[in-house]
Amino acid sequence: MYFNSLDFAIFLPIVFILYWFIFRNNLKLQNALIVVASYIFYGWWDWRFLSLIIFSTIVDYLVGQRLRTEEQQSKRKVLLWTSVIVNIGFLGFFKYHNFFLESFVDAFSLFGMQINANSLNIIIPVGISFYTFQTLSYTIDVYKKKLDPTEDFIAFSAFVCFFPQLVAGPIERATNLLPQFYNKRTFEYHKAVDGMRQILWGLFKKIVIADNCAVFANHIFDNSADMNGSTLILGAIFFTFQIYGDFSGYSDIAIGTSRLFGFDLKQNFATPYFSRDIAEFWRRWHISLSTWFRDYLYIPLGGSRGGIWKKVRNTFVIFLVSGFWHGANWTFIVWGALHAIYFLPLLLTNNNRKNLAIVAEGRLLPSIKEFFGMLTTFTLTVFAWIFFRAEDVSHAVSYIGGIFSITIFSEPEFMERGDAFILLYLVLGFFIIEWLGRDGKHTLELNSIRWTPIRRMSLYFLIINMILILGFWGEEGFIYFQF
Repeated sequence: MYFNSLDFAIFLPIVFILYWFIFRNNLKLQNALIVVASYIFYGWWDWRFLSLIIFSTIVDYLVGQRLRTEEQQSKRKVLLWTSVIVNIGFLGFFKYHNFFLESFVDAFSLFGMQINANSLNIIIPVGISFYTFQTLSYTIDVYKKKLDPTEDFIAFSAFVCFFPQLVAGPIERATNLLPQFYNKRTFEYHKAVDGMRQILWGLFKKIVIADNCAVFANHIFDNSADMNGSTLILGAIFFTFQIYGDFSGYSDIAIGTSRLFGFDLKQNFATPYFSRDIAEFWRRWHISLSTWFRDYLYIPLGGSRGGIWKKVRNTFVIFLVSGFWHGANWTFIVWGALHAIYFLPLLLTNNNRKNLAIVAEGRLLPSIKEFFGMLTTFTLTVFAWIFFRAEDVSHAVSYIGGIFSITIFSEPEFMERGDAFILLYLVLGFFIIEWLGRDGKHTLELNSIRWTPIRRMSLYFLIINMILILGFWGEEGFIYFQF
């Protein structure tokens, strides 16, 4: 079920009414309702894959129960690896089976050896990378004794399958979300209103910005061989805003929807395109994933401690794995490697934590240094997104070759060019609002400058009208559903 669909517009009020008006005095029934609603939400896409979520839930719940009483370290490790193998095994089979098989065949063909191996027609379950990592965080934290295992199976099931963030995050830690299912929730008007603001902005980012940018990005990337250099640059820029509007829009809707039910999820995006270096970008982009890899992979490997070789190794491991997490294609691995290359100079010069505060904090405009830092980081990010969007590495290389040709100085030439430039003005307006709201937990908090009630209501009215007039309702899925 898509957030930007009529189905969800009917589904959400029904669940909300049942949750607050029918089951409000019974915590267990509220949690059970969340489980049922979440299974309906996920099963709306394909009910058969509910079995994977249910099986993972049962395995990790039972592993947690055994870890509660098991003190022998060797047996605790067996229990941990049982959870890891089951969860990563499902993920590996459904998402990476064909990739490894085809890479294996291609590797042998380089030496003149032909191997006949047929790939399987595998459907990748929506959101498998997200809920797999979420339930793994529970087992790992219980193993490390950072979290007491739960005895409440319904609460644990609700944590694993919580429908607002089930298929595209944020990837919640058990230490943050699971305890919220233990405590009685009370309806808080101000929290619900703020959640609605965040949902509104998320919808705007998705169906106005991302989906309109997708029209031109898809056309240009799909026909890149026929486009000149300046047009290819436009295509990369449109995809840059498409993927940000699409993914951060989903996160905003997920977090806002969670607040309607009395839950607080972690912030997943913090205006990443205003970052002054690539390290800051990764502190602000897909925060739940980057911190997951930091805590469960990078730090156990040694992090930034040790010699230069270990720092380089750990940096490349974390970024290559992050790239591979996104999909079974060498383009994602190259994308991750590029970001590792961007990041290394900052790490090796101990400048990777230089820009921790909000850019231009307390000021309306950035300094010259901040502006050029943002411009450089944005340019590097756009370049890397070409690999992320391309069909394969050769497509990305030819696309980049087309940019760096003499035609880069030509005017963009493609159909509906006028509409594309109108969209760029819309994106600029979007960028300005994001800038004004850059210091909030979400953009429409608008903490940077004083907003009177009339100005706020005028802005909300404008956003709603743009959604109704310019939005693509139910036509475009979310990019990160495939991951």
